[in-house]
Amino acid sequence: MGLGSEAGKNKRHRDRETGTLGKLVSLLDFVALADGPMRFTDILSLSEQPRGSLHRQLSHLVEEGLLEVDRDGRYRIGLRLLTLASRSWARNEFRAIAEPHLHCLQEVTGETVHLGVLRGAEVIYLDKVEGQQSVRMYSQVGNASPAYCTGVGKAALSALDDAELAERISGLEYRPYTEHTLRSASELLSDISQIRARGYAFDLEEHENGICCVAAPIRSDDGHMLAGISVTGPAYRVTQQRLQAWAPRVVVAADSIMMDMRNRMGPKR
Repeated sequence: MGLGSEAGKNKRHRDRETGTLGKLVSLLDFVALADGPMRFTDILSLSEQPRGSLHRQLSHLVEEGLLEVDRDGRYRIGLRLLTLASRSWARNEFRAIAEPHLHCLQEVTGETVHLGVLRGAEVIYLDKVEGQQSVRMYSQVGNASPAYCTGVGKAALSALDDAELAERISGLEYRPYTEHTLRSASELLSDISQIRARGYAFDLEEHENGICCVAAPIRSDDGHMLAGISVTGPAYRVTQQRLQAWAPRVVVAADSIMMDMRNRMGPKR
């Protein structure tokens, strides 16, 4: 479950680099989203900032504990940022509401269950309950994946009205992750039409070879929260017939989360 294209990420960084705070947040993003610790020259090539300015900004982030630098001069996320993230995670009411439903679905299916929220045209994974089987998924909480080729992402997209859907997928780059990946807006819109009709989505090896899932949308009453829940497993074990059989349970779990959201997060009288 990889990230979007590097070009797309770099454009987002450039678009917001209009002030000191935007530049600092961009640097945190570069380090946080990297596969490993980054050297100064790596960050310099991505940031497109003057060497002196970049050095000062990185020094400020290190001083504040948001970044750490090792003896080899490589930067990584600092403990202070991890502490802040941990506190934010603990207070995430939506995740807390969904958690028991994720565990229930995992117990019924024996496979890995994911919870993701839609952000733009990507889905961010908020929680994951590992399956009981010997072969497990290598997805990570906090990672982002393109919505157009993931079950959770397509399910969440299906909850949008036509105008907002068109806006979110406008200019989308349809990277072919596998031979099964949707290649155009027309293919995606056709798939979403089917998802809306039946109430759930499939990912049949569209994002990762050998990985399939069934997912259902989650939407808050005000439309502010758009998310999805899925059951995921290896294609050799999780056939389309099995996914079809699990679909009603996934829809019930999504509906139960929405009901709990309405009860606990709705307006108080």
